[in-house]
Amino acid sequence: MIYREAGQFKTSYAADQAIFPIVQDRVLVTLGILVAFLVPPLVADEYWLQAVLIPLVIYALAALGLNLLTGYAGQLSLGTGGFMAVGAYAAFKLTTSFPALNILVVFVLAGLMAAVVGIVFGIPSLRIKGFYLAVATLAAQFFLIWLFNKVPWFVNYAASGTITAPPRTVFGVMVTGPLATAPVRYVVALGLLAVFALVAKNLVRGRVGRSWMAIRDRDIAAEIIGVRPLRTKLLAFAVSSFYCGVAGAEFVFLYLGSAETLAFDITLSFLVLFMIIIGGLGSILGSFLGAAFIVLVPIFLTNAPHHVGLVMPVALQKQIELMVFGALIIFFLIVEPHGLARLWQITKEKLRLWPFPH
Repeated sequence: MIYREAGQFKTSYAADQAIFPIVQDRVLVTLGILVAFLVPPLVADEYWLQAVLIPLVIYALAALGLNLLTGYAGQLSLGTGGFMAVGAYAAFKLTTSFPALNILVVFVLAGLMAAVVGIVFGIPSLRIKGFYLAVATLAAQFFLIWLFNKVPWFVNYAASGTITAPPRTVFGVMVTGPLATAPVRYVVALGLLAVFALVAKNLVRGRVGRSWMAIRDRDIAAEIIGVRPLRTKLLAFAVSSFYCGVAGAEFVFLYLGSAETLAFDITLSFLVLFMIIIGGLGSILGSFLGAAFIVLVPIFLTNAPHHVGLVMPVALQKQIELMVFGALIIFFLIVEPHGLARLWQITKEKLRLWPFPH
């Protein structure tokens, strides 16, 4: 009786196809969004905002982009870090070359530049797929990092080889730079995530998303019924790279402040890939759950020994954290191979039938 749509009648096709057709869902999501926007900036301290919540939101956006490509379109990619680097360096060049440009516009333009690069490196997907495509995108990862390392123009010929986010304001409020406060940067990152998540949700529910899933499930059959593989796959790479490019720009401008190419190495690509595998492939919610798992669980494992009074060497504690973290990943994948999003879906189904037997 807690979670059921009894008595909620749909009188139009639009109401039946709504993102959240059940009133309880709409209420919970609205409350969740309000809490996410209002509570952390007012309650959370500098550590939680800077070290936990801001990177979580940015990783969720990157995971969302990769999930559109791998989870919905079925195109395996290991070049996420490279595409994020494209967005970061494009945003740096745009802000330094055009100081009057609004920072939100810079993020979008950086994403568009990453989308163009994604289309170029997505061309091999027309002939290869699976692990072979993963190797091709891995080559893109290494090439892009090498390019940003070897061409000093991308860092404005700085001897240090680093890019630094210049101070920029939105409606008179400092958003980037040393004077930008953590609550402001968190709200901006969360706002962008909310907008792009809504866009992604509508994309996968429409004709584009159905084309991606048709190519993912049966590419030959999809081509026979009229889905164009060239346009569909390249669009998936473009949209995914756009999301990763915006996330990369936020990674430097809203989180790190300054960065080298080392921040976008292959480790970042694998990290985002783990997020969508643990959270759930082909799920918008799974991107958020996977990012939360990857970011929050290591912090919990780091602080847990102190709360129970255990004192151990730092090196040993770090090794135990890695072992426990890896074991948890394996456990969740064994319990539910479809990720945390599937566990949440099962929980909702049980609530809809409670208290009747099922």
